Amino acid sequence: MIDYKLIVGKTVDTREVTYRTEDSILYALSLGFGADPCDKQQLRYVYEDGIETLPGLSMVLGYPGFWLKDPQYQVQWQKCLHAEEHFVIHHPMPPAGTIRGVTVVDNIVDRGPDKGAFFYIRKDVISEADGIKIATVYSTTLARGDGGFGGPTGPRPDPVEVPNRKPDLVCDIPTLPQQALIYRLCGDFNPLHADPEVAKFAGFERPILHGRCTMGIAQHAILKTCCNYESRRMKSMRVRFSAPFLPGETLRTEIWREGLRAYFTASSLDRGVQVLGNGLVELNG
Repeated sequence: MIDYKLIVGKTVDTREVTYRTEDSILYALSLGFGADPCDKQQLRYVYEDGIETLPGLSMVLGYPGFWLKDPQYQVQWQKCLHAEEHFVIHHPMPPAGTIRGVTVVDNIVDRGPDKGAFFYIRKDVISEADGIKIATVYSTTLARGDGGFGGPTGPRPDPVEVPNRKPDLVCDIPTLPQQALIYRLCGDFNPLHADPEVAKFAGFERPILHGRCTMGIAQHAILKTCCNYESRRMKSMRVRFSAPFLPGETLRTEIWREGLRAYFTASSLDRGVQVLGNGLVELNG
């Protein structure tokens, strides 16, 4: 059973990471940047001459791994799902350098027996060179098998509500059948995204794409349609994961613009299934 006092407020992972320009390029390639090698707007993220860095790299650097698998936390890790993700950029991330990722559990909300528990996790990405906080990444994990431990039942953050009208912009980005195999080289080696037998055991017909990769492709769509591929215009991005996305499908991102806000959802064009919901990007002017 979950020990609320043991986990909440605890720093569950601290790690120093030195990353190279090649790592920034790999992250962009894993999201489909460079699919048109003559598109200079995309090229700025996959070519070292004048390279820029994508804000979503903050999700990758200092990634704590699957720390809930540690027996001390008494969590049925096999039943955990990634429910939500949210990053905030405080300072533009350089294409290479050394950072420190510090991951803390901010809260756990008990949904009750048979309903699971939400873990609210925060990772600060800090520059080792000057101590500046570059980004904060908030993740929500649903531990489906661990509700009813007697913890607090709320409050939970309200979801973002997208406008109830026709989207202002639509962007389709195709993915490769090997997209998950490329993305896992960014540091998330969960076999669910590579091993067909593991995927079948989990109830999927084949390996699924990482949620953060699917979110990253939607990031690509918004940078393309709303930001003229200028990454410094993206201040924050948040989303809920609503269904798995399969490598090789086309991700359709529907976007509603309201001032410096871009609301969005994303779906598998092939299956007509929404895979990302309650999305919001806040933009710099």
